[in-house]
Amino acid sequence: YILITRNDLPAGDFKEFWNYAKANRSKMQFGSAGAGSGTHITCLLLNAGIGAEVTHVPYRSTALAMPDMLAGRIDYICEPVQTGLPLIQSNAVKAIATLSRERTAVLPNLPTAHEQGLTNFDAPVWFALFLPKGAPNAIVNRLNNALSIALDDPAIRERLEGAGLRVAPVERRSPDYLAKFVVSEIEKYAAPIKASGVSMD
Repeated sequence: YILITRNDLPAGDFKEFWNYAKANRSKMQFGSAGAGSGTHITCLLLNAGIGAEVTHVPYRSTALAMPDMLAGRIDYICEPVQTGLPLIQSNAVKAIATLSRERTAVLPNLPTAHEQGLTNFDAPVWFALFLPKGAPNAIVNRLNNALSIALDDPAIRERLEGAGLRVAPVERRSPDYLAKFVVSEIEKYAAPIKASGVSMD
């Protein structure tokens, strides 16, 4: 994800955004693709990290939220890089920070929130392949191996990285790693989700 704001928000980098949000949190609003969406949860984690409780405005998609941000009715969105990039390139919005621990290849000059003072902040979009509980290990391992081979294919890697994605290194592709990673992600997001009051329908 990347943090993008309306162009007239008085913040040119993440530290300025952080200070502005803390000082103006009672009158600020952020948009998302709906309660519980990735864009919502990522902004909740960000807000918790900077110590600013900001009003959430849910939309059915961030495509529907964007006109309101361009018009100044909401202040920022935590947007996937793939859909945020064209808006940045057209100068329709202001890019403030990359929200994963590492910069993205399609926006190499956009520093991460971690680099700009929010130490160890990491909220990447990630994808994994899941099977039903109890799937035979032989099938799990065979699919894992096939997927890993595909990710190492130069053409596939180039296509993914060209879309702003980062291919996981080999040591982060095993079923055991994924099982532990999912638990750590649940723990990371649990507190801000609970504090927000969002719940399953």
